[in-house]
Amino acid sequence: MLPTFCKFLAIFCILAWQTHATGNLSPGAVGVHRRFEYKYSFKPPYLAQKDGTVPFWEYGGNAIASSESVRVAPSLRSQKGAIWTKSQTNFDWWDVEIVFRVTGRGRIGADGLAFWYTTEKGDYNGPVFGSSDRWNGLAIIFDSFDNDNKHNNPYISAVLNDGTKLYDHANDGTTQLLSGCLRDFRNKPFPTRARIEYYNNVLTVLIHNGMTNNNDDYELCLRADGVNLPKNGYFGISAATGGLADDHDVFHFLTTSLHAAGQLQEPPKVDNQEKLTQEYKEYQDKLEKQKQEYKKEHPDEHKDDEDWEEFYESENQRELRQIWQGQSQIADHLRELSRKVDEIIGRQETTLSLVSRNTGQAVPQAPAAGGVQQQLPVGAVSRSDVDLLLTNQNVLLSSIREIRQLVGDINVRTDNIQTNQKHAPTAQIQSTGYDVQTLIAEMRDGMNQVKQGITHVGQRLGAPQGAAQVANCPTGNCVGVTLFLSVTVVQLLLVFIYNIFKNRSEAQAKKFY
Repeated sequence: MLPTFCKFLAIFCILAWQTHATGNLSPGAVGVHRRFEYKYSFKPPYLAQKDGTVPFWEYGGNAIASSESVRVAPSLRSQKGAIWTKSQTNFDWWDVEIVFRVTGRGRIGADGLAFWYTTEKGDYNGPVFGSSDRWNGLAIIFDSFDNDNKHNNPYISAVLNDGTKLYDHANDGTTQLLSGCLRDFRNKPFPTRARIEYYNNVLTVLIHNGMTNNNDDYELCLRADGVNLPKNGYFGISAATGGLADDHDVFHFLTTSLHAAGQLQEPPKVDNQEKLTQEYKEYQDKLEKQKQEYKKEHPDEHKDDEDWEEFYESENQRELRQIWQGQSQIADHLRELSRKVDEIIGRQETTLSLVSRNTGQAVPQAPAAGGVQQQLPVGAVSRSDVDLLLTNQNVLLSSIREIRQLVGDINVRTDNIQTNQKHAPTAQIQSTGYDVQTLIAEMRDGMNQVKQGITHVGQRLGAPQGAAQVANCPTGNCVGVTLFLSVTVVQLLLVFIYNIFKNRSEAQAKKFY
């Protein structure tokens, strides 16, 4: 009975200690002030800038920084890399959260990842997981390869060094570690999270195993009291591969400084906007006063000069000028197109009048009963040919009237757009000079095609009557030349008008961004 009670009491004490330790993991529970330190942190998006640098950090070796993560060591053999803060810390206690992922093809990977807090920045190709040996500070090592063949990897260990000890690779640092835990962090469905807290000489490491998407699902890995770390150190992350290789990606490195209640004094809030406005106004007054004094002292130099701002074209003025030139050219092309359409309509009406006058001479006589059909004289036009020609002319006239109406609508809408752009604020105008020039070139090509088609139709319509005889179609499905050209011109004009509307809509849409 007594041994059972002792076992129960021991288990109860262990659970109570873990509950107490877990309850004190969050400094907010004991009234500790937390402040996010952005100069010692990085996170996506835009983790790396366009030039490849990470703000307030520097990396080297085989490390690769992107907008979403830092690949400290890629999945190639014998690769090493590291990333370190540029400046030392100016706070004593801190809490660091690291979100990373270690992935590889094989069941076993190598070598691992390490978190550093040292007095000096380590090497980028060092022997200890990509960093320097004999460091002075703390290393949290995520070792994924079993060097001592004890089947106790992947393993997370905390190792302290005073700058005199060499890391024991043969035994995976087990002879030097402060504490540690056996956790598998490779090839997890979600990123692994590690939270490292150092407060009041107590080091606590929490691990999220990456099996769930709950970001708060941490479990205690190690806790050590009486840890004395040097002040004003550098934070860093390093990784290395060996004969086996894994991808070591770090997504977040979030640093929070910890301060006792009442220790941190918030700086007084100052309304900088009013201060800057007042300084700018004073500067403008001083500059204007100096201009006036200089003009009085040198009247000959500024006798014929005007304000220098009038000699230069601002960016908004240049954009307005380019837009106005483009709109003017569009309007000129539309007017030219309208004039061409009027010419086509005039030629069509002239042709219709000529055909109507010659209709009576071209009517064939019906054959007598039992007799032979009379032969048409040479150069005469049959009644069916005249009807077909009239039908084609009517269709062409109706199509041209519709095109003319569409061109008129386009001209009206263009004038409205120009008026709106004149009254629109200059702050909303975007750089569209190159778009306008491209649009004008496309319109010029389309106008040339339309002009060629119209010239061809005019040559057909202006030919002599004897040369414009209509040949009898062998079948009822034959298409005349006039109808074919009319349909072609209509299609070209419709495509041209559609391109104008599309380009104008895209240009207008860009002005709101």
